Amino acid sequence: MAPSAVCSYYHPQVSNIVCQSSFSIVTSAHRREQKAQKIKPKTNSGSSSNTSTRSIKGFGRERKELWGCVEGCGACCKLAKGPSFATPEEIFTDPADIELYRSLIGADGWCIHFEKSTRTCSIYSDRPYFCRVEPEVFKSLYGIDKKKFNKEACSCCRDTIKAIYGSNSEELNNFNRSVWSSDYT
Repeated sequence: MAPSAVCSYYHPQVSNIVCQSSFSIVTSAHRREQKAQKIKPKTNSGSSSNTSTRSIKGFGRERKELWGCVEGCGACCKLAKGPSFATPEEIFTDPADIELYRSLIGADGWCIHFEKSTRTCSIYSDRPYFCRVEPEVFKSLYGIDKKKFNKEACSCCRDTIKAIYGSNSEELNNFNRSVWSSDYT
């Protein structure tokens, strides 16, 4: 999956307070205040790219999304995504990778190893390298540096989830909660 220049912006609700210390009350109040405000994306000034990064400032430091795969999604397993996504020929330079990728596409466009009933991969531990969302893979396939991996991986997943399940899907909500909640733990 190729990174896209299209991003969407979402701020999760943080409502569970386990500890009633003054820190957690202040943090909770701060998060409620942020929810009430529209979060404006930071853009790279002077850049011709439309990509943006979302961040929240809290207690003098910036917090950013942390990419993580969400169970029960599988949007990336829809291999024939349509004309808005890069083709295997646009992604891979090795003809063997193109052939392997194409051999994984089932009649319905989903990977032949994707179990639709459980939304899991039947060969997960042995899946091809291009099925792994890792900094090294993004560097080799897309030329994305490790320091930009989280931003690009989150953007790429968001775009894929929207294309497969829709902008208001539970899958997108779960993904957004996941990438932000990992920051608050």
